Amino acid sequence: MPESTPADQRPSPEALLAEAQKEKRGRLKIFLGAAPGVGKTYEMLLAARKKKADGVDVCVGVVETHGRKETEALLEGLEVLPRKAVDYKGRVLQEMDIDAVLKRRPALVLVDELAHTNAEGSRHPKRYQDVEELLAAGIHVYSTLNIQHIESLNDVVARITHVRVRETVPDDIFDTADDVEIIDLTPDELIQRLQEGKVYAEQQAQRALKNYFKTGNLTALRELALRRTAERVDEQMRQYMRTHAIRGPWAAGERVLVCINESPGAAGLVRAAKRVADRLDADWFAVYFETPRTQQLTPAEHERVAQTLQLAKQLGAETFTLPGGRRIAEDALRFAHDSNITQILVGKSVRSWWFELLHGSVVHDLVKHAGGINVHVLAEEVLNKEAAGGAPETGLAPKHTLRLAPLKLGFQADGSAYGYTVIAVAAATLFGRGIVALVDLPNVSLVYLAAVLWSAARYGLGPSLFASVLSTLCYNFFFIEPVYTFTIADPGQLLALTFFCVAAALTSTLTVRERQFAETAREQARTTAELFAFSRKLAGVRKLDTLLGTTAAQVATMLKVEVMLLTPDSASGALRQMAAVPADAKLDEAELAAATWCWEHTQPTGRGTDTLPGGKRLFLPLRTGQGKVGVIGVSRAAGNFLLTPLERRLLDALGDLAAIAIERIRLAKDVDQARMLAETEKLRSALLTSISHDLRTPLALIIGAVSSLKSYGPLYDEATRTEMLNTAIDEAERLNRYVANLLDMTQLDAGALKPKREPCDLHDLVGAALRRCAKQLAQHKIKVSIPNNLPMLLLDDVLMEQVLANLLDNAAKYTPAGSTIEVGAAHYRFSLVVSVRDEGPGIPEADLQKVFDKFFRAREGGDRGRGGTGLGLAICRGFVEAMGGRIYARNRTDPVGAEFVIEFSPEVIAERPRTEVA
Repeated sequence: MPESTPADQRPSPEALLAEAQKEKRGRLKIFLGAAPGVGKTYEMLLAARKKKADGVDVCVGVVETHGRKETEALLEGLEVLPRKAVDYKGRVLQEMDIDAVLKRRPALVLVDELAHTNAEGSRHPKRYQDVEELLAAGIHVYSTLNIQHIESLNDVVARITHVRVRETVPDDIFDTADDVEIIDLTPDELIQRLQEGKVYAEQQAQRALKNYFKTGNLTALRELALRRTAERVDEQMRQYMRTHAIRGPWAAGERVLVCINESPGAAGLVRAAKRVADRLDADWFAVYFETPRTQQLTPAEHERVAQTLQLAKQLGAETFTLPGGRRIAEDALRFAHDSNITQILVGKSVRSWWFELLHGSVVHDLVKHAGGINVHVLAEEVLNKEAAGGAPETGLAPKHTLRLAPLKLGFQADGSAYGYTVIAVAAATLFGRGIVALVDLPNVSLVYLAAVLWSAARYGLGPSLFASVLSTLCYNFFFIEPVYTFTIADPGQLLALTFFCVAAALTSTLTVRERQFAETAREQARTTAELFAFSRKLAGVRKLDTLLGTTAAQVATMLKVEVMLLTPDSASGALRQMAAVPADAKLDEAELAAATWCWEHTQPTGRGTDTLPGGKRLFLPLRTGQGKVGVIGVSRAAGNFLLTPLERRLLDALGDLAAIAIERIRLAKDVDQARMLAETEKLRSALLTSISHDLRTPLALIIGAVSSLKSYGPLYDEATRTEMLNTAIDEAERLNRYVANLLDMTQLDAGALKPKREPCDLHDLVGAALRRCAKQLAQHKIKVSIPNNLPMLLLDDVLMEQVLANLLDNAAKYTPAGSTIEVGAAHYRFSLVVSVRDEGPGIPEADLQKVFDKFFRAREGGDRGRGGTGLGLAICRGFVEAMGGRIYARNRTDPVGAEFVIEFSPEVIAERPRTEVA
């Protein structure tokens, strides 16, 4: 037996999977430069011409020559696809036609300026997203990129050049490129090209030389490009070593956590975390904690949080939005310990001492309790400056800038809240004066705390602080000697008054915070209860239309949005609008295209996403572990709406519940179809068995008798010939009954049977059935027990006669010769009963309900189980139920046998009674 390979010598499964996934995609090559004008597009075109000379199918998707003649000359001989005209604010812009590229499907396409922002109305807001779609289609791409456009380096470049670049590309695009070729020029050579007019026009070139294209800037950018490319090469080397099981010194298992908030500098904090994670070759996480304070954020701050989380996800972070408690630091450390975090990044804002006294300092608590976790503290002031418009200003600047964070007042308070607060303090003053007049109460100031607490619990922090100050003044004016003045004679009273004011303010603050937490807990409990009620409601839904309508109404109610639900058509597979709130809402052609893209790619589309972000609606795929089941679209009256992280999480939860319910209904439908197919297959098998045995047997006897008479007729005596002819006739009649049963069953299954109700006499029906079955009953005793005064019945006489004939035929088959078969009837107050009894072995108890199924035959008892197609009793049930009655079977005990009972309601009794016959 060969020796097993040690675990550390085996290729990494993750690396092998990544390589396998790359084989299915197109290859991306990026021509990277440190600055504009280094010759990226020129080198890309040279490489493309070489590929074309080698026989590769090359075409140009988009190339920007910027009027450079040497670049334009390289386009000659290459197929250039026409661009797509996009109308933007009265101007017609030319963008790459991605649909034309996909239709042309070349082996290699050139897409210049990877960081370009597409015109509004394009399928994707960014050109790199167009490139991703081309790569997913298996098309190879050549593209160009400057180092300042890489997202994680955006703020670093801004600090170097004092220019904030708005068009960026996520690091994942650069890191996952198959090839990166750096186009390098020295700063002096690039400045010379700029002066010669090979980069910009003369006036633009002069401005660039004074600002961006300085030797120091270009040197720093060149070093940044070389370093970033070296990091990527190093990562490729490690990936190769993992794939080929080459041992080496691997980086330690570092994990980075960045805590974000609503400040403008949060994006810079995320980029810094990305750089730290890249240096450590570590996984990293971005987390936002929702607290009661989150509810008071402005719409702009909510949108900033959502955009920061989206940025972190684009840069490769795993993002979380978690509920937070009173101490954010404790929540962050708990998450860090649970996730094995080794590095934490947090921004430090400059706040007043009294703000930190009331709310605490997250940074101080993190550093104090971090233990073995490294905490990186970044100055939020610098991050905010970068976010506001570029790099920090140079020159002399104040050493410290005090930024007072606005104190959120909890619950909105209008003028009436302060008016009621004044009334409460006045009432406390009157109450205190009344008590002092009756008893000598040294701590009368406590009566004001009731007014402060009431104001805090009722109206929030602002009115409660106002109540604290007003109570202090009233206490001084009405209760401290000398009264009715604000003068304080006793220094001890001054100290007591100060402590009272501080205690009242702290008490009001704590009360408001507790109320905020209680409101948050109430809101979370309400949401949880609504989700639970929604899940229970879905559990009881059996129809897809009802389920989709219920889901749309629930989402609209909880998120205050317009909702549309779409599912694929079972025949064509195209999306159809199945439910909407409001009910008259309709999708236009563009919105339907966005929903279709969401369905086909299983990715969010529309408002606030990377695909068609300018759309009116946000479309999300509904999917389960088994696959996608539909699409949900939401919108608000305000076209520029953006869901908050809490709303997005709630929408995801509702969507997941709906998706599971949709899948459950479809699985139930599939089970029903499978059961129906199995039943159909069972019936088909039984029918084939019946035809092969029960129909062929009489045919064989008929053919045998007739052929014998034809060939050897003169050799037989008269008696033998008569017997053979009777056999042929009997078997022909038997075959006729089988075929008639099959035809009757076909009529029943097709629903084509329409009973013709006419007054008929049961005596006549029984007599006709006995005459039809005379041959089958020849060896049995027949007993008829029908009262003479039985009324006439409104039945189809043909169907009822067939029912009785089938029951008599069944009794004759399954009872021994010489036994008695009895036909009886009885008229009760609420029913009329007809029965056929035999003296056979009876029916097994387990088969009493099954004997009326098609092609079923009882397994036990004498000859029961032979001699029929298994359709006679099924036809009896069908005919009886068509005439408004019911039929069932039961066993007899004295004597032993089976009894088949037909029961009709009084409605079948004719109004005219039957005439007595003497």
